[in-house]
Amino acid sequence: MSQQVDAVYTNGVLKPAHELPLRDKQRVRLTVEAIDDVPAGDREAAIARLRAGIASMGFFSEGRLPTREELHERR
Repeated sequence: MSQQVDAVYTNGVLKPAHELPLRDKQRVRLTVEAIDDVPAGDREAAIARLRAGIASMGFFSEGRLPTREELHERR
């Protein structure tokens, strides 16, 4: 089985981004490739664009929200 997994190197240990389907103490072969971090300015600009996009969507509700039963009655 071969798969690509992102991980973080912390205190001498590689920590995968998500759980792996491996047995405890199972031996594996690693090929390590550094992933360049996104510069802080790019990240801040992306977050600003995301917030502006969300604000422009107008997802605001007025009045009470329907109950679960009312939602299921809408067939």
